[in-house]
Amino acid sequence: MSGDVPEGARMGRRVFLSGLAAGATAALLPVSHAVARPASDDLRIQRLAWAGIRLQLPGSTLFIDPLTNTAEWGRALPDVLVPVEGGVGDTTVLLTHVHSDHFDAGAVAQALRNGGSLIYPEGTHPLPIPGGARARPARLWEPQLLGDFTATPVPASDGYGDTQASWVVSAAGRRIFHGGDTMWHGHWWKIGRQLGPFDVAFLPINGAKFGWRKPVSGQPGVLTPEQAIAAATVLGARLLVPIHYGISGVDEYQEVDDPLGALVRVARGTAIDVQSVQPGAWVTWR
Repeated sequence: MSGDVPEGARMGRRVFLSGLAAGATAALLPVSHAVARPASDDLRIQRLAWAGIRLQLPGSTLFIDPLTNTAEWGRALPDVLVPVEGGVGDTTVLLTHVHSDHFDAGAVAQALRNGGSLIYPEGTHPLPIPGGARARPARLWEPQLLGDFTATPVPASDGYGDTQASWVVSAAGRRIFHGGDTMWHGHWWKIGRQLGPFDVAFLPINGAKFGWRKPVSGQPGVLTPEQAIAAATVLGARLLVPIHYGISGVDEYQEVDDPLGALVRVARGTAIDVQSVQPGAWVTWR
């Protein structure tokens, strides 16, 4: 039958089938090999207090672990507690876990006072839920479509063994990693292969040792500066913004000495660019 088909039609069919094959191949490629939308300056990211950040697009707002409760750390934390009001468009709050320095119910209620979504790792139960907010758990590796953001919870390891996730967020052609207060674990390579590389990784750096759980282990329950650089390297992060550091004067919570200075020293000679962003300030794209 092919001999009866005009040459132009055969050429068109070959082009059509080639296009289908190329599309199927692209669908099977890892994220890092897919054709990405060019990065733009539409996405702005503000560092909040402690481990919190705000991601802002012209029509959508996303908060991760916002903290505004002055009683949580008191004078032990010198960070400015940045207000989280003023969300633009569709507003969402993501939680890495439900410890009170990452799930501040008051901050969540403030962020979602005009409605929006609270998304948290499956297996956790944040309470209270703000009135008018939509709340739902998210299963690891399952993308969440949130306004103009796509957010995917990925494995993390909590220093107490409680359920925790890190978040990968894509928007405006950029990929963001937020590590909550995770410690070192073996999932970094898979996350980097499947969802990296990243324009910026927000990683904890204080290497805190806890005295509240007995017997005391003497081991860090949060990434140390050295481990944060290692994690950023494995993730393929171009930029590392340190979070979750600065506590002093708490006997049962001991940070490594000068975590920010140690991070900068360890980063020397690596491909990781460290940008220290004070609470309230915005990340500078480089």
